[in-house]
Amino acid sequence: MDAIQALVLALIQGLTEFLPVSSSGHLAMVPLVSAWPDQGLAFDCVVHLGTLSAVVYYFRSDLAKMIWGLGQTIQQRSWSANRDGQMAWMIGFATIPVGLVGLAAKDFIETDLRSLETIAYASIIFGLLLLCADKMGTRTRDDSAWGIKDVMIVGLAQAVALIPGTSRSGITMTAALFLGYTREAAARFSFLLSIPVIFLAGGLKIKDWIETPNQAAGLTELVIGFVVSALSAYVCIHYFLKFLERVGMGPFVIYRVLLGAVLLWMVW
Repeated sequence: MDAIQALVLALIQGLTEFLPVSSSGHLAMVPLVSAWPDQGLAFDCVVHLGTLSAVVYYFRSDLAKMIWGLGQTIQQRSWSANRDGQMAWMIGFATIPVGLVGLAAKDFIETDLRSLETIAYASIIFGLLLLCADKMGTRTRDDSAWGIKDVMIVGLAQAVALIPGTSRSGITMTAALFLGYTREAAARFSFLLSIPVIFLAGGLKIKDWIETPNQAAGLTELVIGFVVSALSAYVCIHYFLKFLERVGMGPFVIYRVLLGAVLLWMVW
């Protein structure tokens, strides 16, 4: 791979990881619609680390409170000893479904489901579902309303995002909006929930790379991948949260439907 390919793929990873448009679908689509060679597991590991670094840095204050609060709940042996610690526990519990499904169906997902047709249908169907949630949701509940029942519903929805084209952020925000949360509360929880998921996904890719090393990218391309994915992801999170209430989900739904239609045209 060359520097241009590294730049484009890192931008795709950074921008689509947190927007409700599916990063895995876009990354799977690139080699299917271009003549570029596979970027290799090393590059995949680096861009995942870049997006993980961006979301951790952006929510560093929240995460520090959650880690401290987690210690308080453990020390006092009480679930309700600290609200931030309680949120840390709930994010952990909500990650279990996607972890179990991902481990059980990893090979099936990476082989049988990585097709343009699957990405197209998932993009359209779950895009329209996001629109329904945005229109039908009451948007009256904020961050203080999260409870174990709600986070587990969002966690179960997150497992569906293993289907390429679904969008992890999109399906988790869809579930949260259907539960009556505001757009900002849905997005913030989705981003916080992404931290253990990206960490686990990156860990699996590192494991695969160690077992089957294939260094398609050189050091320059790896550095570009990390820096560009981290910066683009940080900017994406910042402006998405800033303008979400004003813009809504409509533009992302339109993009998803058009993308799905183009991909189906290519397949047919």
